[in-house]
Amino acid sequence: MNTYDTNSYPAVSESDKHWAAATHWGGMLLALMTSWIVGAGGFTVPLAIQILRGRDSAFVSHHAKESMNFNLSMFIYAVIGLVIGALLFGATILTLGIGMIFTIPGAFVLLLAYCILAVAWFVCSIIGTLRAYDGKPYHYPFTLRLIR
Repeated sequence: MNTYDTNSYPAVSESDKHWAAATHWGGMLLALMTSWIVGAGGFTVPLAIQILRGRDSAFVSHHAKESMNFNLSMFIYAVIGLVIGALLFGATILTLGIGMIFTIPGAFVLLLAYCILAVAWFVCSIIGTLRAYDGKPYHYPFTLRLIR
């Protein structure tokens, strides 16, 4: 039993609801404790729960995979932001400071994007936790589906 039919809501045991919710809040908590930019923390808890309980419950497996995909996606987006930031810094250095006319506004936009990404990550993780406690599936927005 590896697939969870997201169109129907069969009765889910309380234990499965707790394990599924733990994939979301556990990933968020560990990512916060290990620095969000590291990325491995947010992926580790759902992976461990997938290994422990994924074969027994399609519901838990669904939530663990969603959480892993979301945390990996956020990590990828953060790395892209770091690369853009490094390019902006490099452009400033290469132009001997003249490029700051373009790089300073770009840095502010990048900082704003990072803030939006952090808030979205936090809010979506909480929503995923609440949906799991309700016994319903959850699909994170703007997530790359790397793990199926």
